[in-house]
Amino acid sequence: MFRKIILMSLALFLTGACTPLSARPLVDVSIVDRDTGEWLRQYPHRGDTWVAGTPGNRYGVRLTNTTGERVLVVLSVDGINAVTGQTAAPSQAGYVLEPWESTEIAGWRKSLDDIAQFVFTDLGDSYAARTGRPRNVGVIGVAVFQESRPRYYPAPMPSISRGREYERDEAKSASAPAAAEGQIREQAADSAARQSMGTGHGQREWSPVGQTQFVRATRSPAQISELRYDDAHRLISIGAMPRQYPRYERRDPAPRAFPNGFVADPYR
Repeated sequence: MFRKIILMSLALFLTGACTPLSARPLVDVSIVDRDTGEWLRQYPHRGDTWVAGTPGNRYGVRLTNTTGERVLVVLSVDGINAVTGQTAAPSQAGYVLEPWESTEIAGWRKSLDDIAQFVFTDLGDSYAARTGRPRNVGVIGVAVFQESRPRYYPAPMPSISRGREYERDEAKSASAPAAAEGQIREQAADSAARQSMGTGHGQREWSPVGQTQFVRATRSPAQISELRYDDAHRLISIGAMPRQYPRYERRDPAPRAFPNGFVADPYR
């Protein structure tokens, strides 16, 4: 009887060990404040996940491949493809991550050699608003694709997958979509009612990448993830971020010659 119990326990253990971790995403996404070095804390709220940015600070999107295969990540910032500048769609060009690779995307891709830094800024100064596309400001998203025929080879830097579609569309992304000025203002006003901060087109920075081929296993992405962001004041006002109260008053350990501004009444 004791032996049967041991065998049954062993069988259950092996069954549990073989259970796939299906809830784990293919790519982990996090935001790093590049001026402070801080990983921004994520706050779940009413079905969304928020991070609080600091206006004027540069930031990076940290992508970590959690699998042993190459993946393609299409990165959207404020509804714009961070590689091509097009209004974002999962079918567009993106970054290819090697197995278990982690990399930081710190700006809008300007060429294979440099980027324009991601900067938290006022909504009106955001790249999306300045190019007539303010409707989706405040959202950072990824569409992740698995490879149909994985090929493993070393890559010293993240690569961009470019196909014929990208080459044809590159010229189109150089200029903003033609839109009436009144319509742009209306969209900006509507977005401003919900969002106070966007991502600016910052200074140029050297950030070389290479090119590679990637055949997607499916037409639809295997993972879509979104992070919303705004400044701390708005996150507190909508209840996504708790108010910060000091837990105790600061007390200096040593006596001071001038502890108060004026003479107080004596105690009675």
